[in-house]
Amino acid sequence: MAKQHEQQEQQIEQIIAGFEIGKFQDKLLYWFEREQRSLPWRQNRDAYRVWVSEIMLQQTRVDTVIPYYERFMDKFPTVNHLADAELEQVYKLWEGLGYYSRARNLHAAVKEVQENYGGIIPDEPDKIHKLKGIGPYTAGAILSIAYGLPEPAVDGNVMRVLSRIFHIEEDIAKPKTRKLFEALVRGIISVQNPSFFNQALMELGALICNPRSPRCHECPVFDHCRAQKMGMEDKLPVKSKAKKGKTLEMAVALVQDKEGRWLLHKRPETGLLANLWEFPNTQADGGASKEVLSQFLFETFGVKAVPAEVVLEDTHVFSHLKWNLSVYQCQYLGIEESIIQPPRSRAAWVSTQELGKYTFSASHKKIAAYVSQ
Repeated sequence: MAKQHEQQEQQIEQIIAGFEIGKFQDKLLYWFEREQRSLPWRQNRDAYRVWVSEIMLQQTRVDTVIPYYERFMDKFPTVNHLADAELEQVYKLWEGLGYYSRARNLHAAVKEVQENYGGIIPDEPDKIHKLKGIGPYTAGAILSIAYGLPEPAVDGNVMRVLSRIFHIEEDIAKPKTRKLFEALVRGIISVQNPSFFNQALMELGALICNPRSPRCHECPVFDHCRAQKMGMEDKLPVKSKAKKGKTLEMAVALVQDKEGRWLLHKRPETGLLANLWEFPNTQADGGASKEVLSQFLFETFGVKAVPAEVVLEDTHVFSHLKWNLSVYQCQYLGIEESIIQPPRSRAAWVSTQELGKYTFSASHKKIAAYVSQ
């Protein structure tokens, strides 16, 4: 381990050799002070506000996050407000934002902060890294932006910017490359203003140093970019392609009982879309979707129903998986009370008027909207 650390230090020394760090910092900070976007989480440097924004922004566009963030902060303005809330309340405000494990981990982590640190988010790296759902990037963002500590906050934007500035051809999809960039940031970060420095790198990647067709003529650190001087800006960063995700054909049942209530099911407490509500569904590859769905309803819920026509189709894409959903209107024939399965304890018959109280994933929210018309 010591040898690897020494080798990395030598590599960083080689990378920054001859690089005018002071001038680079000055130009970058000057640009950010004048050109930074006005975003709700930049109103102050409160660590909780920074934390929530960084969790929401993971794999999600800024424009999408803003209204969610504002509603969330109105409802849960402090660590203690969020820690005291029920997870169902948190999920409901997160509904449609996706990647619900983020909300679940955030909720669990603020409880840790409330119980172990009196509601004050720790400003020590070893403590903040132990909080659930906080990885190296989020920890670095909180520590630098909120607490002014010279800690690296390396996300995809930062790796893209620095791979071009320093002409680094390492594969950014590999964990060791992220560690290389973290070490590089430690070598060039502004100790006087680490908050603005890290935010400036992120902002530069978001606004100027785009993945495709970077706007080099507008870049404040154009003169320092080695890739641009070599005509390599379009070739960097190097990123190996992720494995192609799996695609599943899913059959969804719209079952309405004699009282006009819809059959819903709550997903398991762990795993994909944990604890979210959904209309009953099952994998149904092949040409027998109706038969598979009918059998699933009977064996899982004791519900006798006949799927008729497909009334809605949708696609739900995860980072590693894609669902093609076919939604079937079903004819309800009754219920077999003798069939007792564990999932029945997580099932519910819900009126159309009450659907809005339940938290669905994005695709099932569309289905709920359809049946509510």
